[in-house]
Amino acid sequence: MTETANLKELLTRNLRQSGIFVAFVAIVLLFTILTDGVLLSSGNLSNVVLQFSYILILAIGMVIVIIGGHIDLSVGSVVALTGAVSAVVVIQQGMPFWAGVLAAIATGLLVGAWQGFWVAVVGVPAFIVTLAGMLLFRGMTLLVLGNISLSPFPAEYTVIASGFLDGFLGGTEVDVFTVLIGVLVAVGYAISAFRKRRGMIRYDQTVEATSLFLLRIGLVSLVVIAFAWRLAESRGLPVVLIILAVLILGYTLVTKKTIFGRHVYAIGGNQHAAELSGVKVRKINFWIFVNMGFLASIAGIVFSSRSNGAQPGAGEMFELDAIAAAFIGGASVKGGVGTVIGAVVGGLIMGVMANGMQLMGIDQALQSVVRGLVLLLAVAFDVYNKRRATAKG
Repeated sequence: MTETANLKELLTRNLRQSGIFVAFVAIVLLFTILTDGVLLSSGNLSNVVLQFSYILILAIGMVIVIIGGHIDLSVGSVVALTGAVSAVVVIQQGMPFWAGVLAAIATGLLVGAWQGFWVAVVGVPAFIVTLAGMLLFRGMTLLVLGNISLSPFPAEYTVIASGFLDGFLGGTEVDVFTVLIGVLVAVGYAISAFRKRRGMIRYDQTVEATSLFLLRIGLVSLVVIAFAWRLAESRGLPVVLIILAVLILGYTLVTKKTIFGRHVYAIGGNQHAAELSGVKVRKINFWIFVNMGFLASIAGIVFSSRSNGAQPGAGEMFELDAIAAAFIGGASVKGGVGTVIGAVVGGLIMGVMANGMQLMGIDQALQSVVRGLVLLLAVAFDVYNKRRATAKG
């Protein structure tokens, strides 16, 4: 017989994931109050999406790397290299923008294959391989650019990160198309939630009480539609948000519904046991890094598009932001735990904090202190959860 759980049971049963969302809501409310509501203004929300989109893209790949029990310190350099390759193809060679996009993606895949080879085939720890990669690809960026910046990109390229879709269905003060997309996303979420609940009931799994379930559906739908309304009041639907949504949806399905995803979790949880179970560890590890290279190239395209050029120093510290997003979002330092949604929420927490502190005019040095403390607390929370689980046996 199916059991139902109340709010307290739900929060304590999955403390790691539920804590992320509670923390995110608390941080948004805190900075909304501290900035007199500017944080949630239409223009600022649109800017947050544009400003932190490439970190969220990197966080999606990084959480998969961390779930597999690895780390990648080179993604910032790969962002710089792929952006530089795209700039050389489009700006220096005068080729169409899509040729630059393809060249950047091909570069990212080659970088991923290079690092995957050393980790999966040769057996060098990912920390060393990607540390070497950080230096190697930064140097290659300088060589590709000739130690100078290249700009500007053609207008078609800058649309990737700075373009908006609006006016398709009319609307003078509020873009109807953007609101419609928000409503469709809310409806899609509700249908998915009902299907998941029905499946859990079918297999006699514990589900949340009906009132809590409907309340969750209502709150999430309200937030999604309100967010879309705010974007519609500003400049419409950002193109980069569509790219980000496709990646989040796609990689959520990959990690939860595919054999590859299950094998990544198995390797991160216990590599020896995974090998004994027939998991092809080398092959999975290789593709984990190829995938990270691919997503780093997408982030490189988005960043160079937003910067409207390529610079030798692009992408510095991006790897730390992506790693922090994954850990704040619930990934475990020992692998085997974490979700794409959690990493994205972790990235949003970092983004909201950075944006909120910028709006308040807080010094850059103090911003770094705060972000460092948040990362430390997130990892300490992970350690606490492990001890709690061990104590319960």
